[in-house]
Amino acid sequence: MQTTVETAAFLAIGNELLTGKVVEANLAPLAKTLRALGIELTTAEILLDHVPTLARAIARLSAAHGLLVTSGGVGPTHDDVTIEAVAAAFGRKVVRDQSLVALVRETFGERTTEAHLRFADVPEGAQLRRATDASWPTPVVENVWILPGVPEVFRMKLSTLRSWVVGPRPFVSRALVLNQGEVELKETLDAVVALHPAVSIGSYPALFNPRYRTRITFDGTDDGLVVAALEDLRARLDPSSVVDVE
Repeated sequence: MQTTVETAAFLAIGNELLTGKVVEANLAPLAKTLRALGIELTTAEILLDHVPTLARAIARLSAAHGLLVTSGGVGPTHDDVTIEAVAAAFGRKVVRDQSLVALVRETFGERTTEAHLRFADVPEGAQLRRATDASWPTPVVENVWILPGVPEVFRMKLSTLRSWVVGPRPFVSRALVLNQGEVELKETLDAVVALHPAVSIGSYPALFNPRYRTRITFDGTDDGLVVAALEDLRARLDPSSVVDVE
């Protein structure tokens, strides 16, 4: 059964992200996945591998959002501290789940070591969420989903997330593609924004695109209101300035 969630937060964990050794690559696919589910991603943070700092952030973000997705810090080495931090955030112990132990031994066979078995450690009371197209379950504590940091594996895990959570209503997105610059559009755009408060309107310049100069997006949960905002702006512009309507 899917849980209905309105808002989400993302916490990327790892010293390597803040030193530039690794480029953070999980925010965009998560944002797209949540958007498609009708869940609004409102916050994203990156923090070092420091358990007390992470535990405070996890407790804070979990309390303020319907869903918190963490990325990274779930491997077998000394700097993989996400499990410990999530456990600390909720005042729980770290325990070794025997169903995961069996899965680890099945995966690694005779090569299984204590380091491999760390993949079976979870915060006490964690739920193991599964999806039909994912062989390895995802630990979930309260509303915190603990995902790996490796982008390819992170994206695979998103299928499990899609199986268990959904937003209250789908988002609608439209766009006007224009050959006018943002500065030229400002006063007109400000007027449209003021008249359509239920629609999120974004302006994105294309400085080096030969096809157009600005893309105006219209997002909301009511298709009629979104279209009305788009058409309001369109009616205020010279028709020759409209390159495309998306």
